[in-house]
Amino acid sequence: MTGDALSRVFAALADPTRRDMVGRLSAGDATVSQLAEPYQMTLQAVYKHLKVLEDAGMVSRPPGPQPRSVRLEARVFDLMDKWIERYRRQAEERYRRLDDVLARMNDDTPGDTGAREETGT
Repeated sequence: MTGDALSRVFAALADPTRRDMVGRLSAGDATVSQLAEPYQMTLQAVYKHLKVLEDAGMVSRPPGPQPRSVRLEARVFDLMDKWIERYRRQAEERYRRLDDVLARMNDDTPGDTGAREETGT
């Protein structure tokens, strides 16, 4: 997936209505009318949201007569996972190195238990 395509996916998911549609489609295919039911918007507005999701490759509607089911395209999520995983691994590696440095610092710090014993505290 190119950077532009990935940008389209994240831009599509920036809208809460589209995120909700994706969440609902994760449970199974639905017609546009079924998708529109919980929203206080026209069918035309729902179609606009679906067009953004389609352009991002997140959903598809097979050609044919109405009503057509809208289907979630899982392969986009696999590509997003790979992109996110790469940066998650880098961040985890940085934290692991920081943990190693902190552990070495603790090992190198002289203990103060002897001073407490001598003063009786």
